[in-house]
Amino acid sequence: MPVDVRPVRGLRELREFVSLPYRLHSSKPWIPPLRLERYAFLSRRLNPYFKHGEAAYFLARREGRVVGRISAQIDHAFNEYHGSRWGMFGFLELEDDQEVIDVLLAEAERWLRARGCERMVGPMDFQMNDESGVLIAGFEREPLIRQAWHPPYYRERCEAAGLAKAIDLYMWELYIRDRERMLPIIPELAERARTEHGVVIRKMSRRRLRRELDDFAKIYNAAWSENWGFVPYSKDDLDAYALDLQLVYSRDWFMVAEREGEAIAMALTFPDINQVLKRMGGRILPLGWWHYLNRGRIMDRVRVGFLGVLPQHQHTGVAAGLYVEHFDMAARTRQKGGEMGWILETNEPMNRAMEAMGGRIVKRYRVFERGL
Repeated sequence: MPVDVRPVRGLRELREFVSLPYRLHSSKPWIPPLRLERYAFLSRRLNPYFKHGEAAYFLARREGRVVGRISAQIDHAFNEYHGSRWGMFGFLELEDDQEVIDVLLAEAERWLRARGCERMVGPMDFQMNDESGVLIAGFEREPLIRQAWHPPYYRERCEAAGLAKAIDLYMWELYIRDRERMLPIIPELAERARTEHGVVIRKMSRRRLRRELDDFAKIYNAAWSENWGFVPYSKDDLDAYALDLQLVYSRDWFMVAEREGEAIAMALTFPDINQVLKRMGGRILPLGWWHYLNRGRIMDRVRVGFLGVLPQHQHTGVAAGLYVEHFDMAARTRQKGGEMGWILETNEPMNRAMEAMGGRIVKRYRVFERGL
C-alpha cells in the first residue's frame, strides 16, 4: 500500500507525532524524553523559537499505521543573519522503509519551496543547538542530554534519498583518567592565564543565572559567529534557556572566566539528566518524580555543551584554564567525565584542543542538505 503524508492536525495526531520514537526505539540505547516536555517543546505558544521561526509537522501512514514523521521549519533569524533562504527539516523518525523517507522529504520540500526557500538542511529540532544531525557512528552508546540517537539505517535511507553531506559534528569523550595524557602545554597555559593575565575562574550563581546568560550570549555571539549554522541568541531565547538550565544547573560545572571583572569566557557543562530520564521512562508518574529528586545520586557523567572565549582574549590561555578546571571538578565530584560537543569537523582549533587533552571521538552526527 502507498504511504500517505499529511500535516498534523489536532491533539490526537500530535500525540502520534510525539509517540513514534517511543515505539521505534524501545529497548535501544535511545533514552525517552519526558513526554510532557516534548509537547511543550513543540508548542508554538511555549517555545520561543516561534518568535522568529515557523514550522509544520507531518505524519506518514501506511494503511492507517504511523510509519514516519518529519518537521519542516524556517528560522527567519538565521536567514536574516546569513542573508540566505534556507529551510530546515527535523524530528525525523521512520521505520526502515525507503518509500517513507522519500515521501516525508518530498512533503517537507513542498512546504519549504512554497515559502521561498532555496535549500533544505537537517535534521535539526528546531535549530543546531537543539538535537541535530543523524547519528553515523557511536550507535552502541547512550545519548547524553540533548543528543539524538538513530539506528544505522537512518543514514542509509537519507543517502539513498539523495541527501548530501553538509557537515559532520563530533562528540569527544574525556575522563579524569585521561589527565595523564594531557599535553603539558595545557596546564602551563592555564597557569599563565592566571599569573600573567589575571584570569579568575568562578562559578555561576543560580540566583543570578538569567543575568549570567547575558554575558554568555555576548561571548557566544562573538566566539561562534563564524561557525557553520550559527544564529545569535535573542532575549526571548535567553529567557527560555534560563528556565531550562534551572533544571540541570550545577554550581560545580557552570563556569565563568573573568579578567579585571569582565566575563571573557564561559563553559556551560551539564550533568547528564538523560541518566535520570532513562529511569523515568518518559513519565513523571508513578515514580519518575522520585528518580528526579534523587538525580544527584544517579548522574555520574557530564556533557560540555558550550565553551567559548571572546576573540580578543583568546591569546590569554583562558580556554586552557577552563579545561583544567573541568579536570579539577571531575576529581572532586561524582561526575568523572563525559562528552564534549558537538564540535564542527571544520573547527580545527577545538578539535586539536580535544586531542591535546587526550580525548577521543566517540560519536559522529551528519547534517544533510539538498537544493530545492
